[in-house]
Amino acid sequence: MSEAGFEPPYLHPDYKSTILRAPQAELLRLPQEWFHWTPGPAFGRVPVASGDADLTRQHRGEPLGERIVVTGRVLDSDARPLPHALVEVWQANAAGRYVDPGDDHPAPLDANFTGAGRCLTDSDGRYSFVSIKPGAYPWGNHTNAWRPAHIHFSLFGPELGSRLVTQMYFPGDPLLSFDPILQSIPDQRGRNLLVAAFDWETTKPNWALGYRWDMVLRGRNATPREA
Repeated sequence: MSEAGFEPPYLHPDYKSTILRAPQAELLRLPQEWFHWTPGPAFGRVPVASGDADLTRQHRGEPLGERIVVTGRVLDSDARPLPHALVEVWQANAAGRYVDPGDDHPAPLDANFTGAGRCLTDSDGRYSFVSIKPGAYPWGNHTNAWRPAHIHFSLFGPELGSRLVTQMYFPGDPLLSFDPILQSIPDQRGRNLLVAAFDWETTKPNWALGYRWDMVLRGRNATPREA
């Protein structure tokens, strides 16, 4: 678990959805025997392929937008790598729209961009994705509300009950300080852990900008969870 002040509370009124879903009664601890612990990794019927990590090569043409490479490591509290973990991502396109019937943002869809990918960490705990930098989008939480550019991450551990769902943000985004979801994390250092670093070593000359973002599972530098 992460250090106190890093995890967002269940109820954060500035983020209106939490008012509807935050528990209203005291939490109950369920007996362990009620749970079915399925050993992992279990990734469904379709095996993870190397091409799943390149979101720009999933269709006949190239998607519109700024190409990016996002890479990093999955680590435990002692900085030991977590190999063979399933990392999944999903995001909006360059115009700030998701391929989702529920997304009514009047921005164009991109026929060559679905916005979802996955990969397995290597023996050093490293993952890597090629994608398009997502655009900001309005979300109706309050007057003139805009979400900063972000990528959703899901990380599965050694069994299906161990899952981290969070978001990665981009450095220098002016919307970060106005975002109630990110600002629900009480400690500034915890918020900083969700912002990727621009990385020259990952940047591909004349092709794509690189970003580095590590996920830490436990300890004082643990990655905060975000919905």
